[in-house]
Amino acid sequence: MTAEPTITTVAAQINAFLAAAREQARDGLTWAEFGRLLVQLLHIAVSGLDAVATLTGPQKKEVALTAAAALFDSFADKAVPVAAWPAWVILRPAIRLLILSLASGAVEALLKITRSE
Repeated sequence: MTAEPTITTVAAQINAFLAAAREQARDGLTWAEFGRLLVQLLHIAVSGLDAVATLTGPQKKEVALTAAAALFDSFADKAVPVAAWPAWVILRPAIRLLILSLASGAVEALLKITRSE
């Protein structure tokens, strides 16, 4: 019989994923690779957090979005070509907000998928 996941075990899974992503991003990323990492991270977070009984739904979503924000803050800059940096500096806050808004919707969709598996 397996023990019920806790926030600590889910956080460890998220941190392990971010460490592996750091290794993948060492030489840079494309936006497609960044998107794949984001979806994978959200899937790990949603499937792990869904089983944590000590958190409410909004708290679980907040943890998943915090993980998505950490991914963006750590790796989005690596997906930007050097020539685009002047525009990136201006657009980064708006793009971050857009990515986190998309991640918020993705959490809801992934929750349905995770529960039907």
